[in-house]
Amino acid sequence: MPVAASAIYFLNLRGDVLINRLYRDDVGGNMVDAFRMHIMQTKELGTCPVRQIGGCSFLYMRISNVYIVIVVSSNANVACAFKFVVEAVALFKSYFGGAFDEDAIRNNFVLIYELLDEIMDFGYPQNLSPEILKLYITQEGVRSPFSSKASDKPVPNATLQVTGAVGWRREGLMYKKNEVFLDIVESVNLLMSSKGSVLRCDVTGKILMKCFLSGMPDLKLGLNDKIGLEKEAQLKSRPTKSGKTIELDDVTFHQCVNLTRFNSEKTVSFVPPDGEFELMKYRITEGVNLPFRVLPTIKELGRTRMEINVKVKSVFGAKMFALGVVVKVPVPKQTAKTSFQTTSGKAKYNASIDSLVWKYVLVTFIEHTSGVATFLELFSTQPYHE
Repeated sequence: MPVAASAIYFLNLRGDVLINRLYRDDVGGNMVDAFRMHIMQTKELGTCPVRQIGGCSFLYMRISNVYIVIVVSSNANVACAFKFVVEAVALFKSYFGGAFDEDAIRNNFVLIYELLDEIMDFGYPQNLSPEILKLYITQEGVRSPFSSKASDKPVPNATLQVTGAVGWRREGLMYKKNEVFLDIVESVNLLMSSKGSVLRCDVTGKILMKCFLSGMPDLKLGLNDKIGLEKEAQLKSRPTKSGKTIELDDVTFHQCVNLTRFNSEKTVSFVPPDGEFELMKYRITEGVNLPFRVLPTIKELGRTRMEINVKVKSVFGAKMFALGVVVKVPVPKQTAKTSFQTTSGKAKYNASIDSLVWKYVLVTFIEHTSGVATFLELFSTQPYHE
């Protein structure tokens, strides 16, 4: 695998070096001068985060008032380098109480040097998990309450935590009441023609979990995806059950998920981290059932007047309902006056976002029709069309 960093520099906005660490001998210690002269002084920081000067590549990112610069002279994994920077900043924030700026670096430079020696070795990233590093790095600094509590206890098998497969969960967790909370958050992206036909539709979703479990539990999550059900039927030598199935595309899992078991059995098996985390992300492009249909009609009543009729139909079943439904209708920026007629809900004109906002408190299944709103007489100070 290509290296991620030969050297790393922390600079302030003036270009002064706050902290630096050399991991390989293929770059010199004065390479930051080239970055300061050719990039910072020429004010080309916002053009591209990857620049090549001479035989070295500079990968940089600005966090608050600090520039983090990675220097490499060989074939480098750029995505790995930027991922390392993001994870390292999250680690520093966990030690500094949520802040990462020039003052935090100056006040905790000893702790940063110790962390830099642990999270990267000869240019290759190592363990960047705050939960694990706080078990055996007890350097004083602006620390979070979690790290101060963990330092008072003996290290529970730190070697296994660092080199083993369960680096995201501490041992010895005990709760009086075991609880698991699961939320599914989905967003529907829809492109519809002027005649009401769907041109493109996809759903992006994520599964959020909050676990308060004792010990090292092994959880399984079943999904009604088409590939998983067909795989299960093959393993059990029985026909697939007829029912609603979905095809998941672009699935991304948390590191706690056993990918080998998922590839073989199509079951999401995992040892969950303690607390709140995102288990998986997915995207669906086939078989999307829209919860609503929006049918707009626009009429121009002259050069400065317009009438918009919006009808919203609920497509879901009678046993379901929707809360907090908001319909935003964009209007021209020169809109001066509006009037409304709604069968349900409330509507108003929001000039800050140049939209008519129509809000529902509760939407239920009523003959497939949820409401109709007519936005009359959108008076303008100038013509909508020349």
